[in-house]
Amino acid sequence: MTLATATNEHLANISNTLVYSAMAVYTLAFFAYIAEWLFGSRSKVARTANALTSGASQKTQAPAVTVKKAGGTAVLERPVVVTRAAAGARDVPDGPGAHGGDEQGDLYGRIAVSLTVLSFIVELAGVVARAASVQRAPWGNMYEFNLTFSTVAVGVYLALLALKKNVRWLGLFLTTSVLLDLGLAVTVLYAASDQLVPALHSYWLYIHVSTAIICGAVFYVGAVGTLLYLFKDSYESKLADGGKPGTFATSVLERLPSSASLDKFAYRVNAAVFPLWTFTIIAGAIWAESAWGRYWGWDPKETWAFITWVAYACYLHARSTAGWKGRKAAYIAVIAFGCWLFNYYGVNIFVGGKHSYAGV
Repeated sequence: MTLATATNEHLANISNTLVYSAMAVYTLAFFAYIAEWLFGSRSKVARTANALTSGASQKTQAPAVTVKKAGGTAVLERPVVVTRAAAGARDVPDGPGAHGGDEQGDLYGRIAVSLTVLSFIVELAGVVARAASVQRAPWGNMYEFNLTFSTVAVGVYLALLALKKNVRWLGLFLTTSVLLDLGLAVTVLYAASDQLVPALHSYWLYIHVSTAIICGAVFYVGAVGTLLYLFKDSYESKLADGGKPGTFATSVLERLPSSASLDKFAYRVNAAVFPLWTFTIIAGAIWAESAWGRYWGWDPKETWAFITWVAYACYLHARSTAGWKGRKAAYIAVIAFGCWLFNYYGVNIFVGGKHSYAGV
């Protein structure tokens, strides 16, 4: 065994250790996010907001407002708490967040974010060590792609927090899926460090695959926002119709942003990354011409990449069309992300093609 080979194997072992360490820290972050939601459920802010919302859904008014004026008193008109405006518009305020306005819940939330930052750094170090062990970009197979994908997804979440965006409610859902992703990577998809086949030795590997990873991570964040929008919209609709949602649904959904905010968040995220997905497909076509002598051959991976592009294009178009806003557009967004997932997992595992050289 040469010194270079021994060094590469040592780096690969370091990468594996770092990945398992990141999983351990992500687990701690997961429990901290759980604690944030649990302690936040005791919040007076959350209970008060729920009482006001429930009262409004039954078309009741808030208490009268009494003010002193010129030595006497005057009773002002009692304000109506609006939960759902006419014609599908939303006037529901955003919830207080996962912590529910509770000081102790907020403390656990901040601890969870700190642990998420630490786990992100450890996982990123694992990805870098993996790249160093093979002396190439760390996305030559599905195992490496999974590692990088989950790292970028967490990076997107932390970047939004750094930009002072109100997205800490994403934390629990993100760490849950990241743990599942890493668990799948180290058990089912694991592949030892190895060199690439000749077709992948191109600078387009860095351009095409890196942008695909970024797009997938951002699409994932948008998909979480879309799914939560569907739940929150149903919750608001039930309140508007005079219904009474269950205790658990109320405790969780009342602390999320309003359905209008979630819908806007998902739309902006998907719309922002859609041009990059378009570039990813174009870059892949240019790379295909360089590697295989044709720009497009309807390979399964190419076909599903195009299907995904069409699905997201339909979503963005529907979102700008009056009759398809809201839930109808959200369903298209969920289908579009499902197409992306199948393009990655389904095509790679179950369908053969020119992209099968990457293996599992």
